[in-house]
Amino acid sequence: MTHRERVHVALAHEEVDRVPCDLGGGVSSLTQGAYERLTRYLGIVPGGEVGEFKVMKKIDEEILELLDVDFRHVFLKPPLGWEPKVYEDGTFEDEWGIRYKDIGYYTEIVRYPLANATLEDLETYPWPDFLDSSRVRGLKEETEWLFEHTDYAIALGSVGGRIIEQSQWLRGIEQFLLDLVANVEFAEALMDKILELQKQFFGLVLSEIGEYLEVVVLGDDLASQDRLLFSPEIYRKLIKPRQHELIAFIKEKTSAKVMYHSDGAVYPLIPDLIEIGVDILNPVQPRAKDMDMVRLKKEFGNRISFWGGIDIQHVLPFGSPEEIKETVRGAVEVLGRGGGYILAPAHNIQPDVPPESIITMYREAKSYSPGRDGR
Repeated sequence: MTHRERVHVALAHEEVDRVPCDLGGGVSSLTQGAYERLTRYLGIVPGGEVGEFKVMKKIDEEILELLDVDFRHVFLKPPLGWEPKVYEDGTFEDEWGIRYKDIGYYTEIVRYPLANATLEDLETYPWPDFLDSSRVRGLKEETEWLFEHTDYAIALGSVGGRIIEQSQWLRGIEQFLLDLVANVEFAEALMDKILELQKQFFGLVLSEIGEYLEVVVLGDDLASQDRLLFSPEIYRKLIKPRQHELIAFIKEKTSAKVMYHSDGAVYPLIPDLIEIGVDILNPVQPRAKDMDMVRLKKEFGNRISFWGGIDIQHVLPFGSPEEIKETVRGAVEVLGRGGGYILAPAHNIQPDVPPESIITMYREAKSYSPGRDGR
């Protein structure tokens, strides 16, 4: 099978020669610290591209080929002429007006621009322009070349579709969660504005490259390690209809599968995600509450695919080579049977993961297929 065929067949819930693998794109990728360790270990001159929160958007082709990754991710560009606003204290501001600061291996938000906003402020706020065609400069040519000259599956990388998170980053996480209960009119108005902008974003990009994509990556965290961030009732009343509208809009523009990224214990809302058109769930954190692979595959495996599943909290940073291999084989045997599985780390690989562990994971995934030891 070619890489693209392997992905297409797996996402159609059919058996493949081996499970497809992914690394990159912003949700199953490497943090900058892990990337730097890996390039040093391999003796590769770093040539990748760092995205938001110090996660690698693009990873060197030499690494992707070495690990036999089945995907290549493509990305929009910032508007022509736009640069982040940098302040004397080292903080910097994105085009939404959110201010950040790099702290060690990570990036943290230090200013929420709508923290004290009113409904009237939403009308006059300087929102990003997602109709600016300079964002897609060169994108069609790049994607078309990948489609015609390689056999890789192509995904629209980074994370679009953020309605909850973008609201939290503009308003403040605690304040927005309070809004969902005590200031509902404001919360809905803010989410509606972000939904409008997200539709502009996807309308622009999918008109350029929708025909070439296998996967569109969306993401909006719904849970922490052991619980949802809000009640199922709040999700279904306020958030779900807006996510449904966005996914329906995307599916009008492309035949690509929709992958939805949410950390944590999302089990109670998986039926809702299936209902609104999510095709693939990422990152499938095995240490989060109720995210047991056997249970997930049994209950939902014929209705949704899974992407991720390899533990980054214990196994990859601390596990022995044999423990890593056993974890990979277990995920392949459970999630990979009958198709419907893309093997990847259960979120972005952190700086404490040894390069040898990364290589062991992908080599084992390449050599092992459900029901047989192919090494």
